[in-house]
Amino acid sequence: MSAAPSMKSRVERNVGHLSSQAVARWVAGLSHEEAQALIYDWSFWARPNQLAPQGDWFCWLVLAGRGFGKTRMGAEWVRLLVEGPTPLTAGSGAPARLALVGDSFADIRDVMVDGESGILACSPPSHRPVFEPSRRRLVWPNGTVAYLYSANDPDQLRGPQHHAAWADEIAKWHEGERAWSNLVLGLRLGGNPRVVATTTPRPVGWLKRLMAEPSTVTVSGSTLDNKAHLAPQFLKEVERLYSGTRLGAQELDGRLIDEIAGALWTRDLIEASRIQKTPDLHRIVVAVDPPASHGENADACGIVVAGIDDTGIVYLLDDASCQGLRPYQWAARVAERYAAFDADRVLGEANNGGDMVEAVLRQAAPDLSYRAVRASRGKIARAEPVAALYERGLVRHVGRFDALEDEMCSYTGSTGQHSPDRLDAMVWAVTELALGRPSSPHLRRL
Repeated sequence: MSAAPSMKSRVERNVGHLSSQAVARWVAGLSHEEAQALIYDWSFWARPNQLAPQGDWFCWLVLAGRGFGKTRMGAEWVRLLVEGPTPLTAGSGAPARLALVGDSFADIRDVMVDGESGILACSPPSHRPVFEPSRRRLVWPNGTVAYLYSANDPDQLRGPQHHAAWADEIAKWHEGERAWSNLVLGLRLGGNPRVVATTTPRPVGWLKRLMAEPSTVTVSGSTLDNKAHLAPQFLKEVERLYSGTRLGAQELDGRLIDEIAGALWTRDLIEASRIQKTPDLHRIVVAVDPPASHGENADACGIVVAGIDDTGIVYLLDDASCQGLRPYQWAARVAERYAAFDADRVLGEANNGGDMVEAVLRQAAPDLSYRAVRASRGKIARAEPVAALYERGLVRHVGRFDALEDEMCSYTGSTGQHSPDRLDAMVWAVTELALGRPSSPHLRRL
């Protein structure tokens, strides 16, 4: 690989002005060693905005559309740290420690490590690391080790220390802010710790704060930037379906779309409701919007905890929603929150599952107080009175609930839009506390 820098300069000198046919003839004249070096020379193949920026930065944030080449950028940056003449080159002291963080271990394995643009595919045979799935790590021939962490379990990142990290699809992390904070607090080895974060943008509060940090360098890009390496039929279809739409602007153009027309909540409205401490509460409920099935592609199970004080202010205390769990697993999660918050009641939407919801909950906690709730109106109709409470300053968020807040600020009720399970659980909880009983003294204060 030592031939790569000279190869780059040689290419620029000799083929920069040539036609594609002339370039093909030039490549045919390379020796076998030169051709192998060229295959793995990312500086030759990359577009300018795919190369790491110069300067003194801590976070290189890549916000780009689907198919832009974000995964390849992260994998090649890791290669640069391991193989190149950097402070992380193993041999002088302890091996370098890297962190690879994705939404789940399956995402890390299938995309970041073993994907078509992942680390293994991008690495030349002589420098290819050994993947040890059982130990959740990659080990390079020079002793460098990269450890794999799921953002769904942020506490895994509390203890380990690293020289550098690659964090992928951070905008979809369910425990995003906690996982990111723990990752950053562990980047304390060496003289220049850094992190590359690659993601399709979403209007997540902590992501916007990360973009505003002076030590963050943000690179944006579009799906069309990489059209030479994408199937023409794919480009034709996504252009037909999403051109000119807000979803297309986010998923294809890589633009951060903050507010969605028709949504009942705005970011400013939610930020105005945020507090850090909870007053004394005289009633607390856990609301559950159960999924109709389980597994990786199933809907989430919405689990939201809320309480109300003596003045009629409602406080969102926790979003414990989960996805892919079997009924007895999410029921155990509900029971744990019921006990942890000393809640007065569990509310379970019975439209999906009917009596099954109560049955699985009572297996997890036989003595819990339970009441079934049934939707007689659509989600938007049920959510509008709750949104009005926010507008009047009668609901508070104790801390941050990024995934829930994303649903609140994006759901419009339009045909075909995914059901907002966290939002639905929140609406049930707030309705029960503030709107559930017409004779309630809290309602008379509204």
